[in-house]
Amino acid sequence: MNFQKIRAELQKNPKQWLITGVAGFIGSNLLEELLKLDQKVIAVDNFATGHRYNLEQVKNAVSKEEWENFTFVEGDITNFSICHSVTKDVDMILHQAALGSVPRSIDNPIASNDANVTGFLNLLTAAKDNGVKRFVYASSSSVYGDSKELPKVEERTGNVLSPYAVTKATNELYANVFHRQYGMETIGLRYFNVFGKRQDPNGAYAAVIPKWISQMLKGEDVYINGDGETSRDFTYIDNVVQMNILAATTTNKEAFGEPFNVGAGGRETLNNLFYAIKKGLEENVEGLQVPEPVYRDFRPGDIRHSNANIDKAKRIIGYEPTHTLEEGLKESIQWYINNLTGNR
Repeated sequence: MNFQKIRAELQKNPKQWLITGVAGFIGSNLLEELLKLDQKVIAVDNFATGHRYNLEQVKNAVSKEEWENFTFVEGDITNFSICHSVTKDVDMILHQAALGSVPRSIDNPIASNDANVTGFLNLLTAAKDNGVKRFVYASSSSVYGDSKELPKVEERTGNVLSPYAVTKATNELYANVFHRQYGMETIGLRYFNVFGKRQDPNGAYAAVIPKWISQMLKGEDVYINGDGETSRDFTYIDNVVQMNILAATTTNKEAFGEPFNVGAGGRETLNNLFYAIKKGLEENVEGLQVPEPVYRDFRPGDIRHSNANIDKAKRIIGYEPTHTLEEGLKESIQWYINNLTGNR
């Protein structure tokens, strides 16, 4: 497999990486993988949505020698001087820092714009000034907006439906311009509903899978927005880690300035997801009986159906998802059972 060759090559020839948003769900998983590959990593986070205990978990998962390759800077990417400092002597950037969540952006569009657009432009400009060529960044499936086409193809998007989607579409525009004007090797990753270990189940803007797992384990009601027939391409974290590293190391010039779907290529309704999680938990937790879901109104700004066409990512980047929804759920459920009460 292409990814295994890339991993072996990186171990032979380590690089200097920058991860933004390293204390978050995706950032901390990227950090763990890179440190295990003996890479040198500098990282930045302001803990707006990330957690120090995620970094502690990574520290516990790697060797002492691997951890010594990690340099952490606490700071905010809306501060240009911090961006300029952390991008010095870096080979590749994995930009994950953002204020996620469609509802959060509807509640506070200015905060989302500051973090996701101003912060993005600061980092992109600092990278250019410091001569960093490769800039891989998190975009989102939300850029497809009201497009009815399934599966989603990169070249065809609809009208965006939330301030969050506006910020991610703006990121893609800036990244393309920086590629064309300054020759930067920018690559955007349109994440489709990523889930897995270390995803925060708490708070008003928690993602559906960790939130539901947590609520079921606590015996709380689980709410489904709408009729439950809304569907998503749920993508396990290992697939996302693979795509980031492939994008950071690809030599295919077709990739530069382009966005790519990062999904599993499948589609599952919220109703089916609920019963899959219920079954997985009841099989693994003795005596647990999960009640039926409670339905409520559709959520403003939500896309009705989402499903990634991943042909472009396969053809140009060499992406090959290793985990289906079912395989990812099995690993995630086990992780949350083991960690939900003991990760702080």
